[in-house]
Order: sequence, then C-alpha cells, then structure tokens
Amino acid sequence: MNKIKVLYIASEAAPFIATGGLGEVAGSLPKALSEKYDDKIDIRIILPLYQGIWDRNEFEFIGKTSVPLGWRQQYCGVFKKKLNNVTYYFIDNEYYFKRGECYGHFDDGERFAFFSKAALYILPMIGFMPHIVHANDWQAALAPIYLAAKYHSYEGYRDIKSIITIHNIEYQGIFDLGIAEDVFDIHGKEKGIIEYRGSINLLKGAMETSNVISTVSESYSREIFDDYYAHGLAEIVERNSSKIRGILNGIDTDIYNPETDNALFENYNIDNIEGKNINKLNLQSLTGLPQNKDIPVIGIISRLVNHKGFDLITEAMEEILKERVQLIILGKGDRGYELFFKSMQDSYNEKVSARIDFNSDLARKIYAGADLFLMPSISEPCGIAQMISSRYGTVPIVRETGGLKDSIKDASLGEGNGFTFGEQSPHALYDAVKRALRVYNNKEDWGKLVKSVMEIDFSWKKSAEKYFEMYSGLTELGE
Repeated sequence: MNKIKVLYIASEAAPFIATGGLGEVAGSLPKALSEKYDDKIDIRIILPLYQGIWDRNEFEFIGKTSVPLGWRQQYCGVFKKKLNNVTYYFIDNEYYFKRGECYGHFDDGERFAFFSKAALYILPMIGFMPHIVHANDWQAALAPIYLAAKYHSYEGYRDIKSIITIHNIEYQGIFDLGIAEDVFDIHGKEKGIIEYRGSINLLKGAMETSNVISTVSESYSREIFDDYYAHGLAEIVERNSSKIRGILNGIDTDIYNPETDNALFENYNIDNIEGKNINKLNLQSLTGLPQNKDIPVIGIISRLVNHKGFDLITEAMEEILKERVQLIILGKGDRGYELFFKSMQDSYNEKVSARIDFNSDLARKIYAGADLFLMPSISEPCGIAQMISSRYGTVPIVRETGGLKDSIKDASLGEGNGFTFGEQSPHALYDAVKRALRVYNNKEDWGKLVKSVMEIDFSWKKSAEKYFEMYSGLTELGE
C-alpha cells in the first residue's frame, strides 16, 4: 500500500468556518498529519459550503451532480481548495447551507443527511476513493451508517473502513423515528441501526457501524462508560467497548503563538515575559478595570452553560471576590448566567468585567493578559482553552474531568502546570483559586510556574502519531 487515504468529514473546519472545538480540530489535525507524514498519508477534508464561508478566493469548481435522498434528487455542487498541503472539498447546496447560522435550524437532520450522503456520493467525481472515512460528531454520523447500510456492496466502497469521533456525546442527533424513510432514506431492517429508545439516534448508529470509535481524550473515553457522562448511551458504549480509543486533542501552535499573534497589544515569548505585563495592563484598561500589574487577573472564556461549571462559579463568586483579585468573563449562553455576571459587574465594578459576547480578538487578549484561567467544567471531553491559555503563559485552574484531567496536573506542591480540583463543589473550586493565589503572591515561584506552563508542548505532534497508528491499524485489517 502506498499512502493511506483518509476522507475527513466534518460539519466545520478552521480557517473556513469554526464555531467551537470541532472546527479547531478539523482545521489543525489533518494539517499536522500532512506535515508529519507527507509521504505516508493523503488526508482530505469535506465540509458544507456555508454562507459564512465568504472568502472563496481560489476555490476551484469541480462539478455538479444530483444526490438521491429518499424521494428527493438534490443539487450538489463541489468546490475544492488546497491549503497547508491539505485538500478541502466543499459541498454546495444553497437551500441547505445558505443560512445565517451553521446549526439550530428546524431541518438540521435533513441538512446533514444530505451532507453525509453527498460526501460518499461524490467520491468517484473527485477521483478519491479513501481507505478510511473519518466522520465527526452526529452531523457526519450518517456517513459510516450509509457506508454500512447502502454502499457496502458498491464497487470501490466495499473495503472502506470507518471511524466516528465523538467530540461531545451529549449531542447525539436525536429525531422522531417516523422520518427515518422520508428524511434519512433508511428503510426496513436498516432502521434498527439508527433506532434507540423509540427515536432515531444518529450517534448510536455510527457507533454501531464504525470500525473504531474515538474520543478526544483518554479520560473521556473511560468516563463515557458511566451513564452520567454518556447521556443515555452507556449501554451502547459498553456493547462497543472494544472499538473505543481516546486520543487527546492538540492545538495549532502556529496560530496560537504569543510571539506572532497580531491580536495582542504586545508580542512576547518565554525569554521576554515582560510583554505579558504590557498585555495585562492594556487588558485591564480595555475592560474597564483599574490598571495594576500586581493584582491577579482571572480570565474566563466559555459558553455560559451548566456543564461548563457555572453553577460552581456563581456559588463561589462572593468568596472569590473577597480576595485581592480581578475577574474578566467573556461568553454567551444561558440568560440566567448572563444576568448574574452583569449584576456582579454592577456590584463589583473594580473587580469584575463581563462581556456577554463572543469575540475572538478579545479572547486572544484575555489569553495573553490574564494571569490565571478558570475552567471548572462538570464535563469536558477535551477542552482546548486550557491548552491555549498555557501557550500564552496564563496558568489554568480546572476541574479534574476528561481532557482537563489529562492535560493539567496540580502544581500546589511544586510540580505541575496548573491548579486542579476533583469535587463538584463551590468550596473545592474556591480552594483551588486560593492555592493559585498563594503561588501568585510568591513572585519567584510564580515566574517559574509561568515559564514551565509555556514550555509544555500542546501541539498535535504526539496526538498525530496516535491518529496515524490508528489509521495504519485499520488499513492493515483491510489488506
């Protein structure tokens, strides 16, 4: 066998479109694999051509066809662009994808059924028959399902292996069973693949039909055996336990680099850490807080939702604010949390700044200008914010779950790269903050910790090796 050919199917991928962690991973993992294994792998990405992908410079039109989906014959245009030695394909259908947001529409099931079907259907057109189809999350889950249920007997498709990567098992693609035939083109006995507890469950179907189920950290791959973390799919996890792998995500260290990041007030590196203080003073000014380089600044960048640990934060907030500290919060989400942080800002306007927004430019400034980064998630399959903050010398405070547990080790006793707590309680969170502040107040120890945090390699190098091993193992099975 020459190169391992992989079709990476994702509903988003940076730099074209990214709403969260999936987009970051889809944009950086194939790039890392191509750089490291250029002579051994040909990995290509396919994603929808959303309205939000406005920069279509140098997109090459490959052709058009009609994709059958139940009784429909839907237009499918195919565009192509090569970037960072990776080939991207874009599925064009304005009826499905010319919309203001990527997700949250009444017909999301049909939109992503079309996308998954099209990703397989166009393979002869683009002249790329992969050894492996690597689908991500429920939006692409129908690809391994269709591969198993509809394409298994087709010439060229018969030997294709499949992987489903679960970025967050909470989101499963659940729909009414009555639309299985009409919308998803799944008939007769095939319905059993996608049926679960009286509904369609696309993630369940992909787990049953894929050769490998991967998750985005080793700890998360173990946690999902517990129904608390599996959100109702624990029995499916157990049934497919031999397929499950856990590989920790990385970050693109070219993009997240304090030495070159043009969003920062001042660039800096591990040998010139003074630039971080300049970012801190400017961040304080920008967010309306008193400028003081000696007051520790805690940054929070997150969706404001329960599983990110915001109940713990709200309950511990009054105690935290008794300390000599400033908090900067950036995010949107549940209205209750938004109002809470706004009221905290009103009551403690010299200690709290809340921006109910998502602003990537401000996010970069917080990563660089804060001293500490708070991430007390109840559940966190991987998390990349703790890795990004580390890259910028901002020390994470995290709860020990999923990828947070795998990437951050407690430094209270001298070793480690952050501050951690296990118990789901506001007291445990507050205790971790106090431990962090104690180290902060010892300038010599703090300086050493910041440098050691910046030295940690959160790039894709190690994880890319594990993905390549996984791909290699699958193709050997097919030989």
